[in-house]
Amino acid sequence: MQRRLFALSTTAALLALAGCQRAAEPAAPAAPAGAAPADSANVPAAANPAAAQARDAYTLAATGKGFSTGPIMSAHTIYVFFDTTCPHCAHLWASAKDVGGKLKIVWMPIGLLRPQSLPQGATILSAADPAAAMAENEASVLARGNGITAAGSLDEAVVAQVKANTELFRQLNSDSVPLIVYRNSQTGQVGQHAGAVDAAKLMEFAGL
Repeated sequence: MQRRLFALSTTAALLALAGCQRAAEPAAPAAPAGAAPADSANVPAAANPAAAQARDAYTLAATGKGFSTGPIMSAHTIYVFFDTTCPHCAHLWASAKDVGGKLKIVWMPIGLLRPQSLPQGATILSAADPAAAMAENEASVLARGNGITAAGSLDEAVVAQVKANTELFRQLNSDSVPLIVYRNSQTGQVGQHAGAVDAAKLMEFAGL
């Protein structure tokens, strides 16, 4: 079972190093052990409830809307839920540059931490070059800036996609970003990890 760095027993110092959390919003109640996400009600239960829940989480994450970095066609895909105002997400983005030629990562913006998170996420998602817009935003955040300027006029369909990503994130019972959802191609293990990691760990998650 994965370690959740935002667990109540985690110290504040460790949490600060792991990811960003919206303190003003209480965490969603944890699902009963072995329970599958609501959208997975028709998926047959596996002998191992925890494994079934993890598999369903990966399937659920794959329904999110984002942009990809790395090989277009790849058997190794990781999904990342991120917030545009999160410095830990920016660190993960920087780490991911070292795996760009080997690992496909789907970056899915959510609106979690601040009011500008939603419009900035929609701006990145609707950009002609989302990766370039993301790079600009993350560079600003790492420099303790406010990120990119949100577009003055946003496509409501794209805004709805970011809101849908946020709902998916909550269905995964997480309250900390970045949230990495992965499947190991060697072992078949599926899991999720809250917090930034280095390139080596991303490769390990994917089984590369």
